[in-house]
Amino acid sequence: MRARERLLGAIEAELKAAGLPPLAWYDVLWELARSEDGRLRPYEIEERTLLTQYNLSRLIDRLEKEGLVRREVFAEDGRGRWVVVTDAGRKLRERMWIVYVGSIETHIGCKLADGEAKAIAGLLDRFL
Repeated sequence: MRARERLLGAIEAELKAAGLPPLAWYDVLWELARSEDGRLRPYEIEERTLLTQYNLSRLIDRLEKEGLVRREVFAEDGRGRWVVVTDAGRKLRERMWIVYVGSIETHIGCKLADGEAKAIAGLLDRFL
């Protein structure tokens, strides 16, 4: 857990230094961007990220206020909503990825040989 916190802290610091929002924004925008039609229901985003429903609702509000996502009515259930990534959201996620991928390489990738990275990935897959 300490290693996770240190790594995430370093990644967050690099995003902040680049004038970019927190990693949670990236996570939501990434899940939306890679979904069919760039949209998910809020509970689907929650299932795919580590965000709790309460924190996710507040984050979606912020992303919508920034024009990065929009909400659409779910046709089959007028009470439900889709969260849809906008072009601005896709562009921000791409800008964030440039910093994020560099940070991953700096803090994780360059410290592991290919075999070690594969071994760790294989071990972690057991928990999924």
